[in-house]
Amino acid sequence: MRINELIEVMKPVTVSGPSDVNVDGLFYDSRKVLPGGAFFALPGAKGDGCDYVDEALKRGAAAVVSERMLKLPPSVAGVVVKNARHAMAMAALQFFGHPLRDMMVIGVTGTNGKTTISYHLEAVLRAAGRKPAVLGTINYRYGDCIYTASHTTPESIDLLAMIAEFKRLGADSIVMEVSSHGLDQHRIDGFEFDVAAFTNLSPEHLDYHHDMESYFQVKKRLFTDFIKEGGHAAINVDDAYGARLAGEIAANTLTCGKQGMVRPGAVESSFDGIRGTLETPRGTMKLESRLFGSYNLSNLMVTTAVALAAGLPLDAVSEGIRSAYQVPGRLEKVENALGATVVVDYAHTPDGLRSVLTALRELRPARILAVFGCGGDRDRSKRPLMGEAVAQLADLVILTSDNPRSEDPLAILEEIKAGVVPLGRVERTPEAYAKDPQNGFVALPDRREAIRYAVSLVQAGDVLLIAGKGHETYQIVGSKRLHFDDREEACAALQERMTR
Repeated sequence: MRINELIEVMKPVTVSGPSDVNVDGLFYDSRKVLPGGAFFALPGAKGDGCDYVDEALKRGAAAVVSERMLKLPPSVAGVVVKNARHAMAMAALQFFGHPLRDMMVIGVTGTNGKTTISYHLEAVLRAAGRKPAVLGTINYRYGDCIYTASHTTPESIDLLAMIAEFKRLGADSIVMEVSSHGLDQHRIDGFEFDVAAFTNLSPEHLDYHHDMESYFQVKKRLFTDFIKEGGHAAINVDDAYGARLAGEIAANTLTCGKQGMVRPGAVESSFDGIRGTLETPRGTMKLESRLFGSYNLSNLMVTTAVALAAGLPLDAVSEGIRSAYQVPGRLEKVENALGATVVVDYAHTPDGLRSVLTALRELRPARILAVFGCGGDRDRSKRPLMGEAVAQLADLVILTSDNPRSEDPLAILEEIKAGVVPLGRVERTPEAYAKDPQNGFVALPDRREAIRYAVSLVQAGDVLLIAGKGHETYQIVGSKRLHFDDREEACAALQERMTR
C-alpha cells in the first residue's frame, strides 16, 4: 500500500519526504520493524517512541509517524499528526482493508463480568448459526486459531491484524472485551459496534484514571462515540453507574436487571448452576446455566440483552447459555473427594471479591475459606478494601501474594491487613489458626504454601475460594515470570492430602 493512502486517513499536520513509497507493514515497536514498514512513534508513560526512531530507520522503516517534527533521511516519509495513537488506529483500518465491514461487532465493557459474558455470547452466536471470534482477557480466538492475550484490548495494529485474519478464516462476528485503557488509548478508534454492553463499574485502575468519575467517562465513550447508526446498547441497570449511563446516552437501549427490560423470573441457584426463567421483551425464556450465584445471574441477563439487541432468536439465546463452556478461572471448580467445593476465580477488585463471596454465602456452605492477595505495581488504594471485603464475608482468611512484581510481598500484605485488623481479626500463626480459626487470619506470602495450608483446613461442606489469578498460568515476582497455576496447585494439594 502507498503511504499517501494512509496519509489521507491519518489527517496529518505536516508531511515531509516522498508521498509514493510503498508501506509493507505497520509497527509501533522499533525492535519489530521490517524493511518497508511504517513506524508509529507513540508517546507513553515509560518512554517516548521518538527516542526509538533511529532503531526503526536502521531496520528499514520507509515512513515515520510522530507527534513532532523529526529530522529524517530524504528517502523516508515523515508524517506529523496531533495524536499518534489515533492516527495508528485509522491507518490500521485502512491497511487491513476495513475488516469489520459486513461483520456483526459486539463490545462488552465494565469492571467485572466481561469475560464470562463474552464466552456466553460466543456460545449464543454459535447456537444462532453464526461464526464468532472473541478477543478478551484470556485469549484472542476463532476456531483453532488462538493467541495468548497480552492486553484485554490489544493495540490497534495487533487488533485489526487479528480481526482480518479471523475474517479470512471464516468469522462473521466479533465479540470484544473493551477495556478502559483500550478506549482511552485510542485502540478502537474507527470501530463501529452493532451492540455495546455495560456490566458494572467499581474501583479499578484508579492508578491510571485517578478517580471514579474519570473512569466512568472513559467507559461512557463506548456508548457515545462507537455505536453505529441503528445500533444498540445493553446496560445492567442494577448497577448505579449503569442506571446513570442508561439515562445519559442517546443510543437504543435494552436494559437488564431487577427492573430492566430483561429481568429475572423464577430463578434458583445452587452449586450445580442457575435454573429458571428470564422475562424479556420477546417473552419468557428458559434459563439453564452451569454458572451459579447472583452476580452470574446478572452476567446472564447482560448476555441475553446483548443477544436480543443483536436480533438473535430467543431459543438460540437459551440454548447458547445452556451449552456454554466453563469460563477458565471464573468460579472454576477443582474436583475433590473431600465433599467440599473448591473454586478458583479471577476476582481481584474489592467489588469482585465481594460479589463472589456474597454469591458463595447465598448458597449456605458450612464455612468459606478464602485465599487471596493483591498485585504489586498497581492501584494500592484497593488493598485494604479487598482485605475488608474478605474479612467481612469469609470465615477463614488466608492472605498471600498475587503478582508482587517489583514490590516487597510483605509490604503488600501489610496494606491488605489494614482492612482486615479493624474488623477484629487477629493475626495468628498457621499452627494456632488451625486449632482455633475464630476471628483470626493468617498471612503466608508464598502462594503455593498458602494454597496447601488452606486445603489442609478444608472440610466436607466447606467452600474454598482461591481468588485473584483465575486463568493465569504465571506469577510475576520481580522481573521474572514464573509458571504458576492456582488450579494445578489446588489439585496437587488435594492429591497430597488424600495420599497422606
